Amino acid sequence: MPDSPAATLHRWADMPKEPVTDQIDRRVVTGEHMMIAHVYLEKGSVVPQHSHHNEQITYVLEGALRFFLGPDRDRQVDVRAGEVLVIPPNLPHEAEALEDTLDVDVFSPPRQDWLDGTDTYFHNPRE
Repeated sequence: MPDSPAATLHRWADMPKEPVTDQIDRRVVTGEHMMIAHVYLEKGSVVPQHSHHNEQITYVLEGALRFFLGPDRDRQVDVRAGEVLVIPPNLPHEAEALEDTLDVDVFSPPRQDWLDGTDTYFHNPRE
């Protein structure tokens, strides 16, 4: 019988925060087919409009985010603590922190741009 893959335990509190911008930090755990991240956003911070081939689930633990969905930002959704937003692949979206916010983002497959540092949309809006 072949060996089973090993499970890996991660503790958020033991992981260093990766600075994304002056107002946004994250911690990331990646598996073979999924990625989960804690994203820390200061009130007023903005994740510029972008899209990706990954399915995304955003679960707000603390605070609130305002999402602008679609290429023309024509749909607005506020996601508050205890609420979950499912963002399908390739849907352009932008987020603004209405309060200091901690959210959990889950991606499938993992975001390669986050892993290799090519997520330049944080610094170059409209990419």
